[in-house]
Amino acid sequence: MSRLALAAIILAFASSAVHAQVVDPAPTPNAGSFDNAMGVPDVSALLPPAKDGEGVSSTLKILVLLTVLSLAPSILIMMTSFTRILIVLALLRQAIGTQQLPPSQVITGLSLIMTMLVMAPTWAQMKSSAVDPYFEGEIGQSEAFDRGVAPLRAFMFRQISNAENEEYVYLFVEYARQKPLAPNATLLPSEVNLSELIPAFVLSELKTAFVMGFRIYLPFLVIDMVIASILISMGMMMLPPVLISLPFKLMLFVLADGWGMVIASLLNSFV
Repeated sequence: MSRLALAAIILAFASSAVHAQVVDPAPTPNAGSFDNAMGVPDVSALLPPAKDGEGVSSTLKILVLLTVLSLAPSILIMMTSFTRILIVLALLRQAIGTQQLPPSQVITGLSLIMTMLVMAPTWAQMKSSAVDPYFEGEIGQSEAFDRGVAPLRAFMFRQISNAENEEYVYLFVEYARQKPLAPNATLLPSEVNLSELIPAFVLSELKTAFVMGFRIYLPFLVIDMVIASILISMGMMMLPPVLISLPFKLMLFVLADGWGMVIASLLNSFV
């Protein structure tokens, strides 16, 4: 009986497959004209050409916005003060000895807020000199890019000069141009390309951040050494010094207003 039932089911499916009809999908209205045999729509018939700010449609504005948002993390990390702030705060957490406190989310959020505060004048200048004139149709895309990059270039050059790390600029200029510069050659900011300036700025920020982190480490290192010496002199070599030094480091850090001093030092380092 099972074999007969199985055969009946197979015959039923076969008959339904033979009599099945394929329904064509409904044509899409107003999908644009198709200019080739592959069925690719003519985009020029759907969107007007955008040669200046007035011709930028809402669709292209959304496309530009999505592109900027996709590149925003790289821009934020590589061309702003975020790198220095995040590294210094992370080194401070390690110097205190609290590996999970404050949490990484808190440190990253504080770094983002401080980055917005430090970069606010630069971003405001970029908006007033490039973004607003471009969307109002006063300038083209190339001129808007040049105007928008100028305040950011000035910020990066200022930080490199304040940290006396101009040698990084010469390093990447020589590598990019594949020729050594004269020993007494002087580069003007206008002669340095953006692709040569960005890695020099990142190296300068890394060096400055680690120098500040080393200075933050020193008082906590002294406390660890004093506590370890006291424990050894008392014969408590089996007791981890971290258990004793951590409360003293926290007390010293709070009484000295450590967070305020570190944040103030970071903000003043960009002035």
